[in-house]
Amino acid sequence: MKHRKLGASGLVTSALGLGCMGMSEFYGHTDDADALRTLARALELGVTHVDSADTYGHGHNETLLGRFVAQGGAARRQQVILATKFGIVRVAGQYERHIDNSPAYIREACEASLRRLGVDHIDLYYCHRRDPAVPIEEVVGAMGELVQAGKVRAIGLSEVSVETLRRAHAVFPIAAMQSEYSLWSRESETGMLAACAELGVAFVAYSPLGRAFLTGTVDVGQLADNDFRKNNPRFVGEAQAANQRLVASLTAFAADRGLSNSQVALAWMLNKHAHVVPIPGTRRIAYLESNVSSVDIVLTPSEIEQLDRLFDPLAVAGARYPDAGLLGIEAG
Repeated sequence: MKHRKLGASGLVTSALGLGCMGMSEFYGHTDDADALRTLARALELGVTHVDSADTYGHGHNETLLGRFVAQGGAARRQQVILATKFGIVRVAGQYERHIDNSPAYIREACEASLRRLGVDHIDLYYCHRRDPAVPIEEVVGAMGELVQAGKVRAIGLSEVSVETLRRAHAVFPIAAMQSEYSLWSRESETGMLAACAELGVAFVAYSPLGRAFLTGTVDVGQLADNDFRKNNPRFVGEAQAANQRLVASLTAFAADRGLSNSQVALAWMLNKHAHVVPIPGTRRIAYLESNVSSVDIVLTPSEIEQLDRLFDPLAVAGARYPDAGLLGIEAG
């Protein structure tokens, strides 16, 4: 496994992380035993960065990671970089949410996450979404106090603008910026990736496989009723058909090289940016192993340019989220 730095925090992470959201919610049936086996295999393969949030499964995801860490004792805790987030508040069973960035809530949320994780500190703690009513200076100030208190090792932001990142970084060092980034979600290329490189901030890419759509293995008609992709604009109607044509081009590109779609999509990102850490989520060991192998795949500059052209942002159909999911996401 190769490694990358999380800003100037001193934390060094595996070049590829593991997004854990789907182990608790949003993608149909979940199974804790399967999740724990996948987490254990990830660690065997050198994946040390695991990503969660207090809203995933309404705390279940953090509790699951707490069980995983406890099973391995102190040695496992030393290996694993635990990343989690605060800020999205939801009612159980509902997708709709509101955002809370108040300093009091940040402190309460941190204590609750520490209890569920069963640890004395969080390695990387993110503001999950932004409430524009609370100045980012206040948000980051409260997060910095958690670092000074020893409850958090480093802080990050998610789905904010370049301006917000710069303002935040001037108050307290931001170790990581997390946003959706993939072949079909390339908004970060218009300024955020460059800003992170300039400031020495790691860029953590969630949904680097387009919620599995880019893998070419998703049968939209067979998605479970509790799979949120059934109502995702990119997975329905004419948008789905248009995007399927893009995936067909990726499948052909990958087949010519004896690779899978996921391996190409992750290698594209890893080869293109030295400060990006993708965190593909999966519950299956076979997919995990395939994803991890992408770390060693080399793509030429011409291959990267070809993939850029195949997935011209103007050719991608549909918004990233339904309207409720866009709450707290900053543009620019």
